[in-house]
Amino acid sequence: MIHEIASLPVRADRIEAFQHAFSEVVHLLARAKVYEGHRLLQGVETPSQFTLIVQWRTLEDHTEGFEPGEDHRAFMEGLQAHFAGEPVVQHARSVGP
Repeated sequence: MIHEIASLPVRADRIEAFQHAFSEVVHLLARAKVYEGHRLLQGVETPSQFTLIVQWRTLEDHTEGFEPGEDHRAFMEGLQAHFAGEPVVQHARSVGP
């Protein structure tokens, strides 16, 4: 399993609007056939910093399956107005027991 970890800097005056917008577009992520779950986390010390962790079966399921598609475009388009900067994405895999 691969974890997509996206750091999402949200404008401080748009936090509630971002959360609402996310609830409106999350179905686009969840309906991807290779999607295995997600968590949206809000920073405690920095409430305008969100982290989205999405579980995919493989890296290619995300980068070649979901990212090039229309659902990804619409997902990002629905959130873009709330960002204070560019999201940063990395991928990780579980290790150990």
